[in-house]
Amino acid sequence: MPSIFLFAQDKQTVTMEQVWLGYFNQTRFSNKWGLWFDAHMRTKDDFFSKYSTAATRLGLTYFINDDTRLTAGYAFFNFFPADNHKEISQPEHRSWQQLQWQTRYRRISTVQRLRIEERYRRKIASDSTLGDGYNFNWRARYSLLLQVPLGKKEPQTNSLSFVVNDEVMVNFGRQIVYNYFDQNRFFAGFNYQVSPNASLQFGYMNLFQQLSPGDQYRMIHTARVFFFQNIDLRTK
Repeated sequence: MPSIFLFAQDKQTVTMEQVWLGYFNQTRFSNKWGLWFDAHMRTKDDFFSKYSTAATRLGLTYFINDDTRLTAGYAFFNFFPADNHKEISQPEHRSWQQLQWQTRYRRISTVQRLRIEERYRRKIASDSTLGDGYNFNWRARYSLLLQVPLGKKEPQTNSLSFVVNDEVMVNFGRQIVYNYFDQNRFFAGFNYQVSPNASLQFGYMNLFQQLSPGDQYRMIHTARVFFFQNIDLRTK
C-alpha cells in the first residue's frame, strides 16, 4: 500500500513500488531513414499488484549521421483505473519529436536525448465516466545515459556493462499552473549484451514527481527491465 510522508504543513509525498517492463526497437532501412518503436507495461503498487499504465510509441527516424538522429511520431498511453477514475481507464494521445545523439570515448559511451511531447489527456467526468474533450500541455524531456563496460573495452556478446541514466521532465502550457517541474527519473543498473544487436537492461529507478496541485509529490521505487533491439536492413 502507498505510504504518505508529510513535508512541512502543506506538502505530502506518496511512496510507491512498481515494476516497469519495456521493449525498444530501432530499425534502419537506409543510410538516412529508419523506424522507432517501443512498448511498455507498468504495475500499480507493491511491485506486482495490478497495472497502472500501458503504452506504445511509433516514430519515423532521420539519420543525420551514424551517431545523431531525429525522430517524430505518435504515442498512445492507457492509464488503468486510478484514484479519480476508479472504474475506467484514461487514454492519452501524444505527438512527439526528439533529437538523440551518441558519443563514444575510450571506455565510456553516452547517449543524450532531447524530446518534446504534446500531451492530450482525456478529461474525467466521474469515477466511471470519461468527460468530453482533452486536457493539453507540452512537456520537454532531457535524458543523459552513461555506459561503462565491465572488463572488456567495448560491449560484446555476453558482456556486462554498468549503466547510469538521469532524465528530467518539465511541463509548460496554459493549463500548467503549479507543476512546471514534472518529474525526475534516476536509473542505475546493468546492461547485458545478448547479441551484437540486442541487449537487456535491468536495475533500479527512482522516480520523483510533482503532481498538478503543486503541493503533492510522488516517490516511486521501481524495478526496471528494458529490452533493446537494433535492426539494420541496409545491404552490407
